[in-house]
Amino acid sequence: MTRGGRRPVIAIDGPAGAGKSTLARNLARRLRLLYVDTGAMYRAVARHALDRGVAADDAAALAGLMDDLDLRLEPKPNGRYRVLVNGRDVTGRLRDRDVTRAVALVSQVPAVREKLVQIQRHLARGGGVVLDGRDIGTRVLPDADFKFFVTASLEERAARRYRQLRRRGQAASLEEVLAEVRERDEADMNRAVSPLRKAEDAVVIDTTGITVEEALRRVLAIIEARRGGQAPPAQSGGPA
Repeated sequence: MTRGGRRPVIAIDGPAGAGKSTLARNLARRLRLLYVDTGAMYRAVARHALDRGVAADDAAALAGLMDDLDLRLEPKPNGRYRVLVNGRDVTGRLRDRDVTRAVALVSQVPAVREKLVQIQRHLARGGGVVLDGRDIGTRVLPDADFKFFVTASLEERAARRYRQLRRRGQAASLEEVLAEVRERDEADMNRAVSPLRKAEDAVVIDTTGITVEEALRRVLAIIEARRGGQAPPAQSGGPA
């Protein structure tokens, strides 16, 4: 509990493939908080735009789509959720490769970010929530109770994406995926609106070479230490 008994707001940021969504989802389940995957929200907008024939770099047309956008996350008992855009379930198509290629451009459009940030802040308003993304601790929720920046080496992140694609039966080479992850990093860090940055007060969690459970234990230890008024554990990165 934090701030007058309100349940905590936890912000988790990091680059593509670092494991932040898995960590955020598991953390929310362990602490019985609402999990909000903001990356899925941007992917849902990209999927909606592509299905409507709107190019990912057409800022004016994308802004027009925001006027009547109804984007909802419906939690499921297993900690996951359905993503609905104007009543249509797009959950199963958020990781399509055309969406992955488009989302970096879509997320740079100010009207898109303004709309989704408004939704994200509304979801976090009452506390009891874990949000992950790329600008949660710096822009969306700068006053979050806990902030973490999850990262991993470029090679490990690309390998994780490659394995995900293979499991879904999508054809790709590791070299192609590595190039896509590198390009996404460049786009995220250099975009004019809300670039990917580590918040000054965020704790870095390096997931290179560690398990999902180990990353979760490190985050939980930091949260418990701060709740108890203790200094957080000094070690927060991955192995050397």
